[in-house]
Amino acid sequence: MEKFQAGMVLGAVGDALGYYKGKWESCISGAQIQKELAALGGLGAIKLDPESWPLSDGAIMHKTTAEALVTDYWCLEDLYRELVRLYVDAMVSLKGRVSDPSTVEGCAALKPNNYLLAWHTPYNEKGSGFGAATKAMCVGMRYWQPERLDSLVEVSIETGRMTHNHPIGFLGSLCTALFASYAVQGKPVVNWGRDLMKVIPMAEEYCRKTIRHMAGEKILYCVYWTILYVTYSIFRHSPIYSPLNGERARESSATGLIAGCLYGLIYGMSQVPAGLYQDLDKREELEELGAKLYRAAAAEK
Repeated sequence: MEKFQAGMVLGAVGDALGYYKGKWESCISGAQIQKELAALGGLGAIKLDPESWPLSDGAIMHKTTAEALVTDYWCLEDLYRELVRLYVDAMVSLKGRVSDPSTVEGCAALKPNNYLLAWHTPYNEKGSGFGAATKAMCVGMRYWQPERLDSLVEVSIETGRMTHNHPIGFLGSLCTALFASYAVQGKPVVNWGRDLMKVIPMAEEYCRKTIRHMAGEKILYCVYWTILYVTYSIFRHSPIYSPLNGERARESSATGLIAGCLYGLIYGMSQVPAGLYQDLDKREELEELGAKLYRAAAAEK
């Protein structure tokens, strides 16, 4: 349970650091961020608090997704309707934050009062943003067991499509959900990409059956290269894997959110400076969600 809580909390820590109230979110120079971080005294000297280090839209949406996943839903359709309701409500919390345009546009297209079509958003050729990937780690935590892979694939793709109905968007959700499940399973990080590739046929079949604009002959090509692109992007820029992480800039809150969550699931919080999480925005809620995700996953039949 402690590592589930660490995943939720440290994901938010990475997000808050990368966001820095919007200052580092759009900075194009990783070296500049490192320089400014050093001027603040380094990670060991920073005290994250809601006023100076608020969460970005990515962390809010990840938290919102987790809130839906721990409800007592009877079927996945009920889960999707709850996600729609919570996503629309979450738009209020995103005011004043630099938000992913696809997230805002996607939530505007959701229909919480339409029982049959609540989560059926139109295809968006610009919906390839990072916001789909950053909200799906909790899906992998909820369905981390190998025997729950079918549910992980479906829920991660549908969760991504609600706001990012483009292959690069919603297949990014699949990637981060899978990586989170691999972290919980204790798989070596070096094997994650290989094991992800084994899931491509399952993702292809699901997309072919359920997504109208992906029902053509080229779907395998689309899924294969999209997942390769997303996987490369995540690993290339992730501090838990890449020696080049100091070069990473732009979308730094997304990088921090994904890497922080995966780090927490693997290593826990014992080596993390206390100042980074003691007064973190929404820390208690995130810890509670981590515990609930653990219990919900353990109770799954």
